[in-house]
Amino acid sequence: MATYSLDITGEHCPMTFVKTKIELNKLQKGDVLNVQVAEGEPLENIPKSASEQGFNVLSVEKTETPGIYSIRIEK
Repeated sequence: MATYSLDITGEHCPMTFVKTKIELNKLQKGDVLNVQVAEGEPLENIPKSASEQGFNVLSVEKTETPGIYSIRIEK
């Protein structure tokens, strides 16, 4: 199992999940993608959309940077 990172804090919906899904599709089963997102719509939509697409959302945590969250998603 490998862990990868994606920073989409400067992106806006719907591109946030589009970019997340592209990266998830590159991974092998069991790999984890750590997605950095800004609070608001991306924080609400990415975990929901990832779950609906069959991915396993492991955690959603606030980072040390104000307004930035980390979403861990397993393929």
